[in-house]
Parts: sequence; C-alpha cells; structure tokens
Amino acid sequence: MARFRTWVSIAVAGALGLAVTGLAGCSSTGGKRAEDARKAQQAQGKAAVDTPNWTFSMITHSGDGDTFWDIVQNGAKQAAVKDNINFLYSHSDEANQQAQLVDAAIDKKVDGIIVTLAKPDAMKAAVARAEKAGIPVITVNSGSAESKKFGALTHIGQDETIAGEAVGDELNKRGKKKALCVLHEQGNVGHEQRCAGAKSTFDGTMTNLYVDGTNMPDVQSSIEAKLQADPSIDSVVTLGAPFAATAVKAKQDAGSKAEIDTFDLNEKVAQGLQDDSLGFAVDQQPYLQGYEAVDLLWLYKYNANTLGGGKPVLTGPQIVTKDQAAKLEEYAKRGTR
Repeated sequence: MARFRTWVSIAVAGALGLAVTGLAGCSSTGGKRAEDARKAQQAQGKAAVDTPNWTFSMITHSGDGDTFWDIVQNGAKQAAVKDNINFLYSHSDEANQQAQLVDAAIDKKVDGIIVTLAKPDAMKAAVARAEKAGIPVITVNSGSAESKKFGALTHIGQDETIAGEAVGDELNKRGKKKALCVLHEQGNVGHEQRCAGAKSTFDGTMTNLYVDGTNMPDVQSSIEAKLQADPSIDSVVTLGAPFAATAVKAKQDAGSKAEIDTFDLNEKVAQGLQDDSLGFAVDQQPYLQGYEAVDLLWLYKYNANTLGGGKPVLTGPQIVTKDQAAKLEEYAKRGTR
C-alpha cells in the first residue's frame, strides 16, 4: 500500500508535468514555478496522502551501543516520515525494564507499539495489556514463535532457526570441522535458536560459548582462551556485528587460524569481508525490519490491512560474502545495511 501511494504520486507528478508542458505558452511564470515546486515535493514522497498524525512506539531489548539497532531505527524513522508518524524509541536489555517501557507507552496512549520478544515470558503480560488497551502490536526481530500466540498482528524478521541452518550449510561448504558459536546474551531465545539451527546442519562439531556481551574485554578474553585451549577450532561464529571485530582480535592474540563469521551486517563487517578478516555474514536486513514495522502498523490503522497471513514476514537470512559485501558497502556506510 505504501509503495502503491508512492508510485501513484510519481505518476500524478508525471501527468501534471505533461500538462504544464502543453500549456506553457499560456501559463504565467509564477504558476509554472508553483507547479514545479509541487511536483518536486511529490517526487520526494512528501504530502503524498493527507493522513492522521499518529504516534508509534518501538521498544527493543537492545543494550547500549549496539549498531544493529541504529540500522533498525533508521528504517523505522524513514517510514515514519513518509507515513506522517511520530516515532518514539526506547530500549533495555533487562527484560523487566523492557516490559515497563511497554507499560509506559501504553500510559502515553500511543497509537501502535512495535516490540521485540527476545525474552518472551517476561513480555507476555505487557503485550496483553497493550491489546487490552486497544493498541495494535507488531513484533519485530525476535519472538516469531510467540508473536501470534501473544496476539500481535504479525512478526517481522528472520526465522532464527532457519538462519542458523543456513550458517551450518555455509560452514560445510567451506570445509569447516570444528566451530564455536558465541552467545552474548544469556536467555535470548533467538540466540539459542541460531546456534541450535547451525548445529543441526553442520557436519562437524559445534560448541556454544556464553559471554557477557556488555563487557567487550570479557568477550575477547573468553574467545581467546577457548582458541588457545583448542587449536583445532577452525571457525568462530558471533551472533552480532559488534562482536565480529572483537573475535578477530581474539583470534590474532591467540595465534589461531580460525575463520571468523558473524550474524548481521554493518559497515565494519562489510569492510572485514572485503579484507578477508571475516569469512561471511548473515544479513537479516534490520533496516527493512524497522521500515516495514512502521509501515504495516500504518496500514492497519489506515485501512485495517495485515500482512503475512498469520505467518512471520521474513527479512532474512541472506549469506553475504566478499563479493556481495563490495556491492552493499555503499548502503552500509549510510547506515541502511
């Protein structure tokens, strides 16, 4: 629907442009300038539709400084501008605090809520309170298995088990035999699903390593110690882009030859893929997750539309290697991949 409005705006602008050209001989200079200004505004996607000004709140399980969520926000904010939405963002990596942030959004009487379900048990009651208050909810990124059961309109993100399976398949293609899966947030069901999925399709041996993702020196020392203790480890898989560079440092300090691979993509990961310090990345398109979450809430509020038919709307996984990274670097630099 949102894309349809944009194409309609462009088509209308084009038709008006032809009309102005045909009437140029009898139009005033001032009238032509006004028409040109209006067409330029439409071409930029502004004022395409006169819609209500609603407020949507996104509440995630992100910790401080996680660049992944910067990309999600970039997508959400872009859609909010297009859809005439006031966009509010808050986050906490503590599940109880995240639930309290949902309660705060309900108290503000926002028009829609976007929420992650990394720790679904702690979020179930908060989502139920939103629905009781008549506020539509869309889940994003994590919690695809719980989204429908909790009553959300739809879930947007990648299936974490499928994404993990893709990692296992890619490791097989690369001839890896012994892998380390680094989980940086204990209790995150999505992280467990990623590693379990990878283990299920990997022909070699995969071991989980739990680290404190809020303490990068701890992450580095834990990976380094594991690599030093077991030189046969030939692959390290991190579950977030910020941890990939840390794993590279750990590998170097340990004198290991293990390949470093990661979930998620950002500018540093794109560069790492090109300079061969990283093997591959799994992109779940976080910009698209944020953008579509806002857009689908808008569609529901504006026209009672839903998407997915009761199934998650998948944005990944996409395996990104050195060749693809070069093509995506432009977008990674601007913060949309």
